[in-house]
Amino acid sequence: MKYYSTNKQSPSVSLQEAVTKGLAPDKGLYMPEKIKSLPDEFYKNIGNMSFQEMAYRVADAFFGEDIEPDTLKNMVYDTLNFDAPLVHVNDHIYSLELFHGPTLAFKDVGARFMARLLGYFIKKQGQSNINVLVATSGDTGSAVANGFLGVDGIHVYVLYPKGLVSEIQEKQFTTLGKNITAVEIDGTFDDCQRLVKSAFLDEELNAKLNLTSANSINVARFLPQAFYYFYAYAQALKQGKADNVVICVPSGNFGNITAGLFAKRMGLPVKRFIASNNKNDVFLEYLQTGKYNPRPSVATIANAMDVGDPSNFVRILDLYHHNHKNICAEISGCRYTDDEIRKTMRDVYKQTNYLLDPHGACGYAALRDLLQKDETGIFLETAHPAKFLETVENTIQSSVPIPEKLQAFMKKEKQSIPMGKEFEEFKRFLSESVGN
Repeated sequence: MKYYSTNKQSPSVSLQEAVTKGLAPDKGLYMPEKIKSLPDEFYKNIGNMSFQEMAYRVADAFFGEDIEPDTLKNMVYDTLNFDAPLVHVNDHIYSLELFHGPTLAFKDVGARFMARLLGYFIKKQGQSNINVLVATSGDTGSAVANGFLGVDGIHVYVLYPKGLVSEIQEKQFTTLGKNITAVEIDGTFDDCQRLVKSAFLDEELNAKLNLTSANSINVARFLPQAFYYFYAYAQALKQGKADNVVICVPSGNFGNITAGLFAKRMGLPVKRFIASNNKNDVFLEYLQTGKYNPRPSVATIANAMDVGDPSNFVRILDLYHHNHKNICAEISGCRYTDDEIRKTMRDVYKQTNYLLDPHGACGYAALRDLLQKDETGIFLETAHPAKFLETVENTIQSSVPIPEKLQAFMKKEKQSIPMGKEFEEFKRFLSESVGN
């Protein structure tokens, strides 16, 4: 299958080139030339399939033209060696728990799959010096770093905003060493993302280095996230709750909800989506006005959503041919302040004993406020609450057990390289670092 740029100013490329390059030469994001609908028999049998089985069928629709069946199946099954249970929380609201992977965050799915796919292409090309750049507002860094840890021929540079990720999140990607380098930027997530994009577009740097991205701008990162939307529906079907399903996605860079929209295009019977924002609400403003006005992000307790210029917004525009009315017909939006997020966490814990992280709280709140009586609401619980330990414990006034996986990271020593937010400094660092 060929992949085209959202800016449509550069030639279409193969999956291999789209994955290894990350960003198109015209600064656009790659999109598959077609989105295949899955057959009726798939949906008739979906309730009887395992997570891995249905994910392989979805992966085959995306990647089957470019990867041998056995190789692709092994990638999917190896990626999804953990569950993503659908848990009833309250009334008609369910939580899709996406924090049961190695780093306890939803990004484990996309990051692990991409690591395997990129490793496959590198081996196929006979390369041994790929440099992966990734900007993180929290969980992306840990998922990508751990997904690529020890992969031959790949070095990962994780850029993150100083003081704007939780201590546990930071420890998950700054303590690994080996082929993982953490770069602590004195700025915001948007500054980190800008540095990554600038590196891809710098001709001198690209002539010297083989660069690619592991952010959701890369098709190999965001497309696999469609897997768990099918799994959520299958679990709802088993529970007799699959009529009028509404899925709410806590949204930052919008790769996650874009994957859900792809699933819907493939025939998944989802009625509509809700994009839940924190104070960084540029997408909600677009829904309300039809105008997109990116602006610097502001820090919130739901830090993974602190994005003022979401990269994947252009993919949503492209998917709907820039038709504002059609976008609004399938996606609604809302926003919540830190105080509202805290109140939701506190109320849900008190009423149901279910523990939300700040991002999941945004998702729950949106369903609570916008769900209609005949609908079943599913929100994505994107990370384990213990990853935001201080915020969660101070909010619910109770201690939160720390899973053993996180405890192991906390015992290790942080290693990071401090840096300003100017591109020339970052460029010089990359040139010297990789050169050595």
